[in-house]
Amino acid sequence: MAGRFSPRPTRTTVRGGEVGVPAGVGDALPRQSAGPGLERAWTPPGPLDLGLVLGPLRRGPGDPTFRAAPDGSVWRAGRTPAGVGTLRVAMRAGVVRAEAWGPGARWLLEQLPDLLGASDDPGAFEPRHRLVAAARHRRPGLRLTRTGLVLESLIPSVLEQKVTTDEAYRAWRLLVRKFGEPAPGPAPERMYVMPAPRTWALIPSWEWHRAGVDNKRASTILRAVRVAARLEEATGMDAERARARLELVSGIGPWTSAETVQRSHGAADAVTVGDLHLPGIVGYALAGDRDADDSVMLSLLEPYAGQRHRAARLILLSGRTPARRVPRMPRGDIGRL
Repeated sequence: MAGRFSPRPTRTTVRGGEVGVPAGVGDALPRQSAGPGLERAWTPPGPLDLGLVLGPLRRGPGDPTFRAAPDGSVWRAGRTPAGVGTLRVAMRAGVVRAEAWGPGARWLLEQLPDLLGASDDPGAFEPRHRLVAAARHRRPGLRLTRTGLVLESLIPSVLEQKVTTDEAYRAWRLLVRKFGEPAPGPAPERMYVMPAPRTWALIPSWEWHRAGVDNKRASTILRAVRVAARLEEATGMDAERARARLELVSGIGPWTSAETVQRSHGAADAVTVGDLHLPGIVGYALAGDRDADDSVMLSLLEPYAGQRHRAARLILLSGRTPARRVPRMPRGDIGRL
């Protein structure tokens, strides 16, 4: 987040989900030998901010699957039901222009409206606090993305369990670059598609260790990829049923399932509980209570029932966070052991 409303960069405020997309015309696309991709133009039904809508999909500034380019475009590399694909999205004069490459190109373009929040309904949200109302007013282009993909949000969410932001982002970056595959098409340099489920299952234990991933998180990912097809079926369910299915996998709890369906389903009510920072931020912003726990946070968000995740995102984007009173959580690196 840029400007004077920037919160300190904890993992939670980063999840406010705003990525700086440079101002550009968005119609100049560098060509490479991969040739032209499939194209689609789409006009959003209202204000749309690419950095806000797609920001939650970026796992750190070095995410190999996500890139905000200097020409004002956003690139994503993903593994779709039809195969791997690369998507480039840009806006000009209120029109979204997208181009995609690879076996998954057609699927990515078909899902483009949902990815950019077409299935979201911002009009259903009614601010109940002046801070929330101000944040909404400053960011009219906020819509909740719906990727239609579970594993690409689930695995990095598992990596973020109970570690620092830097540790989680580093693990994701190292594992995707080493075991993923280069993004198809004229993607920016060093963009990769995340590994296939079978590839995740075959990663040796020492490679998890070198990436700084402890056995508990690695084992959770291994259990998840063994039932990857069943988990991806959850995209056809409502958010609550999807969360229940995800939580059948040992090691996936309410925190991880909420973080996943917020992205895969565009779940407007999937508020994250069990977080280290979020209750204190919400409590401080809405009631001046920096020591709020999950129960207090849920009570404060009760007026936003059905839209609690959107309310939490607006609070994070408001930049109103309590001053730090304790040292930052120390960063560990088990790869050095």
